[in-house]
Amino acid sequence: QVQLVESGGGLVQAGGSLTLSCAAPGRTLSTYGMAWFRQAPGKERELVAAISWGVGIRDYLDSVKGRFTISRDNAKTTVWLQMNSLTLEDTAVYYCAAAQGRRIASMREVDYWGNGTLVTVSS
Repeated sequence: QVQLVESGGGLVQAGGSLTLSCAAPGRTLSTYGMAWFRQAPGKERELVAAISWGVGIRDYLDSVKGRFTISRDNAKTTVWLQMNSLTLEDTAVYYCAAAQGRRIASMREVDYWGNGTLVTVSS
């Protein structure tokens, strides 16, 4: 069992920035594909950004390309989501996700979920 702990959510004005962090206390994430999903009120959970294990191939939701960046540290203990130029449409609960030895392309690949962190963008 892998426990994922997210942090960094909060309230931000439109156009602002936030950085979300995800860690697995007591273990590394070096062999896990990692991703950030989000779920807005009344909407389905969607994949926002993913990074593969190994070479670190990145994938992004079209609406966040050029604004969000997913990254992981060399020790593979933490994954971040840097979010810039935030809009009202980015308001959602953001979830960290992990998949053992697999690249995450959808919810189907996910083995472990964090509890989520709320990001609220105000006008």
